[in-house]
Amino acid sequence: MTVREKGSTEGTMSFYAFIGAWEQGLVYGLMVLGVYLTFRVLDFPDLTVDGSLPLGAAVSGAMIVHGMDPFVSLGAAVLAGAAAGAVTALLATKLRIMSLLASIITMTALYSINIRIMGRPNLTLLNKPTIFDALNFFGLPQYVLVPCIFLVIVVVCKVLLDLFLHTQVGLALLATGDNPQMIRSQGVNTDTMIILGVALSNALVALAGGLVAQSQGFADVGMGIGTIVAGLASVILGESLVGKHSVVRHTLAVLAGSVVYRLAIAVALSYQVGFLRLTPSDLNLITAVLVVICLTVPLVREKIRFKRA
Repeated sequence: MTVREKGSTEGTMSFYAFIGAWEQGLVYGLMVLGVYLTFRVLDFPDLTVDGSLPLGAAVSGAMIVHGMDPFVSLGAAVLAGAAAGAVTALLATKLRIMSLLASIITMTALYSINIRIMGRPNLTLLNKPTIFDALNFFGLPQYVLVPCIFLVIVVVCKVLLDLFLHTQVGLALLATGDNPQMIRSQGVNTDTMIILGVALSNALVALAGGLVAQSQGFADVGMGIGTIVAGLASVILGESLVGKHSVVRHTLAVLAGSVVYRLAIAVALSYQVGFLRLTPSDLNLITAVLVVICLTVPLVREKIRFKRA
């Protein structure tokens, strides 16, 4: 490649970088739905997701390595994530440990548990069967097949979550986060609702972890670092762009936020800002800046509306 050709490609996001960002935005959308359940529906600050994401990857990866069906491994990952979330909720509701501290305790314990499950800090799935091999009926290339499967899974999970939140149990879950005293006066056990909601949240996160492990071909004990920050950034970004006037629109917003967040990261890493060229090591810095922007934009909008009024 000549210097001119190199300069022409520098500062632009390639097609494969775009596909990769779209793919990550979809699969991590499941994680964002989980974060939405705890932080927006239940008003329950939960850091367990930093441990339940690699937990799902560890369970799915370990079962595949030992010859289990990849679909069954995803089911086991979901159950493991739900169990991790239930432990956090039980610590908070039954032992009266502060919710944030309870989630940190579970997250810390999951680090060792994940290593125990895999037998070592990381696990490779190269040349192992995955759901993508089983579902590739038309011989599609991986960069087309994987996003399509992720899109179907995400849409199904979103629709099921929307339907669940419109049931009596789902409405009780919403009321538990919105007005716990009122819902307790109606005879609803808020502790049970919190346990259910946090378990469901981490089940979605663990499912995302299992899918990431199968798509990337490895599971690593450190792959969950920064998950909660990315999840919150996606939720806030989606709410700023799409709004949150109903449950259906709110879940759509957080999924859109997940995709836009990953695309924004890919664009930021592809462009040079003055003399500064961002690298993957700047990922957490970019995330922090995005969170600040997303938190500030709604306040600026309100001030502008107030001045116009």
